[in-house]
Amino acid sequence: MGALSPWHIILIAIVALLLFGPNKLPELGRGFGKMFREFKDATNGNGGSNPDESAGRKEINPAEVAQPEAGQARK
Repeated sequence: MGALSPWHIILIAIVALLLFGPNKLPELGRGFGKMFREFKDATNGNGGSNPDESAGRKEINPAEVAQPEAGQARK
């Protein structure tokens, strides 16, 4: 199968317009865009579009980490 020509794309757009109507098409477009974005993030290994929301990843400042003193035993 070859690539889609401009006529194919126009025909698909006309059929979509007839099936869903002009009011529903922007909502469907946003839904598909969100779906593709989430799929891309999942396949790339990103937890989401916002890195602060990703669970399991947290920056740790080495200066804030408490070091046990030499005389203390670890539990």
